[in-house]
Amino acid sequence: MSLTVEDLEQLQAQHPDYRMELVEGKIIVMSPSGYESDEVAFRVGAKLWNWIEPNQLGRITGSSAGFNLANTRAPDVSFIRAERLPRSPRGYATIPPDLMVEVKSPTDKISELQDKIDEFLTQGTVVGILVNPEKRTVEIRRYEQNPIILKDGDILAVPDLLPGWEVPVTELWSPVFD
Repeated sequence: MSLTVEDLEQLQAQHPDYRMELVEGKIIVMSPSGYESDEVAFRVGAKLWNWIEPNQLGRITGSSAGFNLANTRAPDVSFIRAERLPRSPRGYATIPPDLMVEVKSPTDKISELQDKIDEFLTQGTVVGILVNPEKRTVEIRRYEQNPIILKDGDILAVPDLLPGWEVPVTELWSPVFD
């Protein structure tokens, strides 16, 4: 039996503490991401927000905002340019984000995150970013292009979407307080 977006919405309403996605007619229950990966996702989102909001470039959302495309999925962080989405939808967005970010949690498999990003790229997302706090790497993915791997000492930038926005990779990681 293939489930629908309506089934997902009903199940999500019954279990609001769980994050869920609808992939190929099956509901996937997402486990909590873990403290560090959620903090890193928040840091990435904050770095984007601090650039996008003052310049009114578009919308930033976190992992609770879903996209109803071929599947109904929710990136950890997403950005949609203002001209593509002048008003926030009340439900799921029905256009792909321009940029989406996935942050690896302890239970995630890198290949599954890469597949999720690639799925968004085939549907019109311009840039997908995979952040791996365990290895301290950032992988920039684009449709039918080789990924670019960044590490500490490198600068994360997406000049075609966010001209002038630059973030040192080391600023994405959870700080250590002594």
